Amino acid sequence: MEYMTTASTGAPLWLTDEEQCVWRAYLHATTLLEDHLDRQLQADAGMPHIYYGLLVQLSQAPRRQMRMTELAKDAKITRSRLSHAVARLEKNGWVRREDCPSDKRGQNAVLTDEGYEMLRRSAPGHVKAVRQAMFDRLTPEQVRSLGEIMKILAAGLQPEGADADLPWLR
Repeated sequence: MEYMTTASTGAPLWLTDEEQCVWRAYLHATTLLEDHLDRQLQADAGMPHIYYGLLVQLSQAPRRQMRMTELAKDAKITRSRLSHAVARLEKNGWVRREDCPSDKRGQNAVLTDEGYEMLRRSAPGHVKAVRQAMFDRLTPEQVRSLGEIMKILAAGLQPEGADADLPWLR
């Protein structure tokens, strides 16, 4: 396939062979990493990686609680997906919802003592899985470079405007 090199024709600007190789390697690695972390957390804690991330966010928040809208924003997920996840976490006794005292329309997600204990027990295994899958395979320079690259990508994908199409606004 011939790759277009200019956008002036209105035709797509195809990826170069090198870009295609990097893109596929990125997709392959991130899919495998997410699966690896999901399997580890399911085996150790009976929860998917995204639920673990929500518990971490709540554990680091003042009074271990956050507005649901802020939690969705920090987790980079839709409000409906967050609502479903929090319902599952509530069923396990790890999170509870409370009405927001400053806004009668809002709700807070609160990490329970049981949820905090589950997080405390599952954190060592999770950190070990992350370290083995990622950081043990990279040099310190590669870790710094990867961090810089991810920050650049994230910044470019988070528009600031009120009309931005971001998951937590849906």
